[in-house]
Formats: sequence, C-alpha cells, structure tokens
Amino acid sequence: MPKHSQPNSPSIWPDSDRTQELLAAARDGDREAVEGLMDRHRGALRKLVKNRMDRAIGRRVDASDVVQDVLLEASNRLTRYLEQPTLPFHLWLRQLARDRLIDMHRRHRQAQKRSVDRERPLRSRAHSDQSSLDLAARLADAELTPAAASIRQELQLRFREAIERLGEDDREIVLMRHFEQLTNSEAAQALGLTPAAAGMRHLRALRRLKDQFENSASS
Repeated sequence: MPKHSQPNSPSIWPDSDRTQELLAAARDGDREAVEGLMDRHRGALRKLVKNRMDRAIGRRVDASDVVQDVLLEASNRLTRYLEQPTLPFHLWLRQLARDRLIDMHRRHRQAQKRSVDRERPLRSRAHSDQSSLDLAARLADAELTPAAASIRQELQLRFREAIERLGEDDREIVLMRHFEQLTNSEAAQALGLTPAAAGMRHLRALRRLKDQFENSASS
C-alpha cells in the first residue's frame, strides 16, 4: 500500500514499495529478505517504543531490547502472516509492538508497583521526553518569527502537558496521525474502525488537545 504522508512530515515507517518486494521474496523462502524486512523496520519500531514506553519503566528496560523481542516474534510469526496478511506489514508490526508494551507495562507494574508508583508524581509518561517536543514541532507552524522562536520551549512544554491530559484514545489517535504520520485509512485499520469513525475520532482529539492547550495558557 503506497504511503501518503503530509508534506515535510515524513512517516516514521519505511516506504511500502520496497517492503512489498521483500515480502514477495520472503514468501518465496528468501531468508535474506526476511532479515531485510526486520532491519528496515527496526528504526521505526524503536521510535514507536520510545514514544510509548513509560519513562519510569524505561529506566529499567532498554527500548532496543523491546524492539529486538518484537522483531524476533515477528520473524517467528511471519510465515503465518504471509499466508493471511490481515493488515499491511507495518501496521502488523506496530500491533505486535503495542501488545508487547501493554504486556510489559502490566507485568512491571505488578512486580514493582510501589517503586513505579512513587515516580508517578513526576508525570513520567513517554511523552515527557524529546519525542513530545518533536511531536509539538510537527503540529506547530514551521515558520516562526524571531519573537515566536524565543518562546518555543515554553510552548512545547505546554503542549506536552496538554497531550498528557488527553484520554488514552485521544492521545493514541494524535500520536498515530502526527507522530507516526499514518494516513486516516491506516489509523482506521490499526484501530479496527471505519475511515469515517477514525476521522471523527481524530477531529475530536484535536479539538480536545486545543482546549487543553488553551486551558494551560490561561491557568
């Protein structure tokens, strides 16, 4: 499936044309193609994992280790996927990564509940690091006047706080569309929604994000 990203805001995922070639070769039993598939998606998966991982847990688990686990699982399950691909390859990979993160967070919170909970007052979500500022920049006007540039950091920090206050569904659709640069159709597939429903969820999330941002400015 061809990728159509917004101008000057490339998707974190590799272009699909080469992916389709590698998938065809992997289907014919080419092991080098399988390795190529995993390698070319490693960087995107790492960005996804770093963006989604709770920082309190991130201090205990390296994102690269999570990515390696996801790629190993993908390699083991690739034959079954190739027989019946229900999602585009990059959406299938991100689903594996999201499932891995959910399971990892659940296990760590159960095993180390006290230590993790003590760090929660720091508001240590994944979006409290540089990836939040990168996302803010994606949604902001790229052409800043010198005066506006002088307050960029303050605006980005307010944006980070605003996105942290969103509900999980709203935060997820904003990150999917503006961090991963998934199209509306791709987001709908990943969420199991119709394109119309995904579009409405995205619009509502942006409105709530705008409200949160404005509330933080007036408080």
